[in-house]
This record gives sequence, C-alpha cells and structure tokens, in this order.
Amino acid sequence: MKRTVLFCFLFFTVLLLRAQDELPLRGLAIAAPDKENVGLFVKFINEQLAPRKINTLVLRVDYNFEYTSHPELVGENPLTQKDVDAIVVACQSHNIQVVPQINLLGHQSWADKIGKLLEVYPEFDETPEVKIPEEYKWPNADGLYCKSYCPLHPEVHKVVFDLVDEITTAFKADAFHAGMDEVFYIGMPNCPRCNGRDKAELFAGEVTKIRNHLAKTNKRLWIWGDRLIDGKTTGLGMWEASMNNTHRAIDLIPKDVMICDWHYERPDPTAIHFAMNGFDVATCSWRKPQVALEQQEMLKTLRKNATADMKPRYKGMLHTSWTSFSNFLKMFEEENPEEDNDATTFKALFKK
Repeated sequence: MKRTVLFCFLFFTVLLLRAQDELPLRGLAIAAPDKENVGLFVKFINEQLAPRKINTLVLRVDYNFEYTSHPELVGENPLTQKDVDAIVVACQSHNIQVVPQINLLGHQSWADKIGKLLEVYPEFDETPEVKIPEEYKWPNADGLYCKSYCPLHPEVHKVVFDLVDEITTAFKADAFHAGMDEVFYIGMPNCPRCNGRDKAELFAGEVTKIRNHLAKTNKRLWIWGDRLIDGKTTGLGMWEASMNNTHRAIDLIPKDVMICDWHYERPDPTAIHFAMNGFDVATCSWRKPQVALEQQEMLKTLRKNATADMKPRYKGMLHTSWTSFSNFLKMFEEENPEEDNDATTFKALFKK
C-alpha cells in the first residue's frame, strides 16, 4: 500500500513539474494554403499539429479569400467559405485557436509587385511618387522595402475593416493579426495628411484604431512587435526594431494588444521589454533550431523567476514560416533536410 501511495505521489509530481515546464502558447504562423492544398493542410493539422499539442495557428490570408464585401480585392483562385470551414473544423476538433492575418499599414507591396489594396485603391498609397521598379534591388534610392497605406486617408479604414470583419467571421475567430511589421514608410514628407506628424503617434493611432474596431465585437488585436523596439539603443537596427522613432508608440497603445516578438538570428530577450510594459508577448522563431530552443528555454526561465503579475504575460512560442504551405510541407517531409530551415526548427521546438 505504501509503495502504491509513493508511486502515485511521484507520478503526479512528475506530471505537475512537466505541466509547469509547458508554455501556454504553442503556435505556428504560416501562409494559408492554396485552394488545391486545403486537403493536405487539414491532414497536416490532424497528423502533425495536433500530436505536437499546437494550440494556436496564425494564418496569413491577406487577399487569398473570396471576399463578398470587396470582390475587387479578391486574389486569384481564392479560398472559399467551404475551404475555410474545413480548416476551422479541423482546428476546433483539436482545440487550436485560429488567428487570421491581413497585413495592415505596411507590407502593401513586395519586391517588384504592388499589393492588391494599393493596386485597386492607389489613392491610399502613402508614397505614390515612389514607383515600383521592374527589377527590385535593396538598398535603393527611394528607401523602398514595402509600400504602406496612409493611416490618415479618410476612406482606407472603411475598406480594410470590411475585410477584417469578414475574415474573422469566416474563421469564427476571436482574434485578428494585423501584421504591422517593418513599416518604413510612415509620416512621409510628401504625404498631404501625414507630413510633419509624429511617427510614433501615427503608428500608435493606427494600432489603436484597429484595436478599437475589433474590441466592438470582443476580438483581440495581435501585431508583430518590431516597431515598438528602439533599434538604436538596443543595437537591433532597422529590421528587428525601429530606427524611425515609432518605438515610442509602446507607451501610447492599449495594453491588451498581443505582441509577437520576432528575432531569428539570436535569442534576444526583448520579451521582457513587452512584459514589463504590460503586454502579453509570444516569442517568435524561424529557421535556426538552436536559436529557437534557446528562446524557448529563456521563456521558461523568465516564467519560473517572474512575479505573479509578470509570469502570465510570457505566453510562449509562435514559430513562423515565411514561405508557402506547400514549400513548408516539402521541407517537412524531406528525408535528409537542411539542418537550418523552417520545418527542422518547427520539429525541434514541438516534438510529437
């Protein structure tokens, strides 16, 4: 009898310790599948995400959906509601939260291609004088990485909020990811509305406007965190942080915005920055397994040593993939994959 009691005690102690080591958020951020790959994506959810206890799926949808509110913005061969329903049912069956994403503010172009929003509504462009080159190169004289829409254009939110409402309804989502990373064009001198304005206030105003719109229907805003970090003081530079003073917006936006804090080359401990400013934060990895594992252990250490107020703000790991789902799946299924890529890092973080 004593042995049985001792065994039970040790068994439940191990379970408790393992539970303490678990991070609450175990997520994947990836492009929504092409229409022809929805079946494979559902299979991937059932056979790979669920056994790894993935509980959050951020899906980059953008214009890959059959929007009825603005059919002029629908991309080629878009997902239908039936396709989305198949993804949602699979996720619901495994208690996976789906967070659909449309890039707002920045990332309105890529390389030599203009994005759908500015293609259809060029009047929303923050920098219409900057033309997309036939052959894109970085760096360039215009400082063009990605275009932005003007956050003060009087018509832009009517359009983008229609899309936000439609995609969150389609995915039965209680959260929405607005992107908002790597915004270099903001408060530009040639913009008749934004010129001369404080870039931090412009960025904070846009975050707050999106957040407030979502809050009307009890939905939560998620964004990438790079624009809220001082790139000069931290030495993180213009990509992982801000060199155009938007970092001061961290003091101006609502504290219920969920921050996705990405660093891919080193396990920079900037989750502390967001948690100490009152935000929930997920640390984001990409294609270096060792960096991702160090990030994961860092979060566990932070949670272990945090105060009761701080601990819940360290939510966990959101692994990111910046290729198509079909490419990610190819990497995932390779017998002899490269040591460092999106899929090997995902497997290292989240084992079956």
